[in-house]
Amino acid sequence: MTDHDLDALRPSAFAIAYRMLGSVSEAEDVVQEGLLRLHQVSEGGERIESPRAYLSTIVSRLALDQLRSARARRETYVGEWLPEPLVISDEDDPARKAEMADSLSLAFLVLLESLSPEQRAAFLLHEVFDEPYAKIAEIIGTSEQNARQLTSRARRHVEAQRPRFEATREQQDELAERFFAAAEDGDLESLEDLLAHDVVLRGDGGGKAPAAKRAVHGRNKVARALAAGLRSTLRYGFTLRRERINGQPGALFLDPEGRLAGVAILDIAEGQIQGVHGITNPDKLRHLGPVADIRELRRRRT
Repeated sequence: MTDHDLDALRPSAFAIAYRMLGSVSEAEDVVQEGLLRLHQVSEGGERIESPRAYLSTIVSRLALDQLRSARARRETYVGEWLPEPLVISDEDDPARKAEMADSLSLAFLVLLESLSPEQRAAFLLHEVFDEPYAKIAEIIGTSEQNARQLTSRARRHVEAQRPRFEATREQQDELAERFFAAAEDGDLESLEDLLAHDVVLRGDGGGKAPAAKRAVHGRNKVARALAAGLRSTLRYGFTLRRERINGQPGALFLDPEGRLAGVAILDIAEGQIQGVHGITNPDKLRHLGPVADIRELRRRRT
């Protein structure tokens, strides 16, 4: 297979790995390993009827192994664990846009974290990628009947947690515009009006950057935390740039030199903001560009 042939398979393989792992860096490593194995088999003269199906099987198995080991690491993670964000703009190349369109929202990825690795794999492979149970059983290393049961349990859990009414792109953008304006102005009343009663604010600093160690629940508490946090951020010279992150409205926070300090993503459904996710852990931002040292910037201005 040529390099062009392999590159054409990369977006669909990344979509599987990223959904499984919630990590851009880990997904890219898994995809690279899968492409290498596919190339070696092809060069060895083995006839592969469907390179895409062959690669998806390899990547699924590698991602499942990675997810099983990652769960132990996440149990010792400092503070809340959130997936690594994906940012894409309308100017990006078509292949990258297709990859982004095939990715899940951050809120959905967080929901998938509550599943076991086997449930997550079975659910994604069947419900998202339309794989037959026989193949799922082969990938997971179980019986076809158990693969069905894993998928069914995961489906029930996901459906019980998902919002009933999703918002359109226009509704999301309009609500996000009002949200960021109210937050920047410190307008608590307007901010609270946009938030659901049971809204949740989650921050992921990984112990390496400022972030709340526990989730904040409730309209009033979340509004106050957001207003105070944003005022502090802007006081230190950071600027806010609106972007769509994981297909959701969000923003990048940039230091005076244009380096990335963090991202915020809004989970919007049923006409209100259901959740706000903030990621400042530099390890989860490096794939997006140069990263700021928030603590150093604060020390300089103290």
